[in-house]
Amino acid sequence: MPETLIIRSAVEADAAALLAIYRPFVESTAVSFETVVPTVEEFATRIAKALTGWQWLVAEQEGQCIGYAYGSSHRQRQAYRWSVEVSVYVHPNHHRRGVGRALYLRLLEELAQKGFCNAYAGTTLPNEGSVALHRGVGFEFIGVFKAVGRKFGTWHDVAWFQRILRDSPPSG
Repeated sequence: MPETLIIRSAVEADAAALLAIYRPFVESTAVSFETVVPTVEEFATRIAKALTGWQWLVAEQEGQCIGYAYGSSHRQRQAYRWSVEVSVYVHPNHHRRGVGRALYLRLLEELAQKGFCNAYAGTTLPNEGSVALHRGVGFEFIGVFKAVGRKFGTWHDVAWFQRILRDSPPSG
């Protein structure tokens, strides 16, 4: 019988399980440009902040958190308020099984319902899987920031993608 994927809003109590997914990306890859793994408390604070204005979703299978996706501020200036930056992380044991796609599709739908018009996502290059995921859920490639991040003694490029969520913000 196929395993059921459940996607739900995150809660601060998910912080330890989600940080366990994120930790290897910080410690061993340039996928994340963080160089120090955040504490569980810091991760819980990030979840709480995302839930105040954007969204943070969790994918669960058989009661285990296997991935997450969230929206956050694109830029601080008021004119950017209808744009959102998004990210998705999936445990490596669950890559290429549709988890990231399911998380992103639900996240983008919920962000559009909240009034966000444009979603932006950056992916460190090379990363064929992430590029394919973003294109597969409707993102359009818009450019590369060359040598924008330095981690593990090497410069890394970041490809940027955009997806239009809705034509205009809610009136009012």
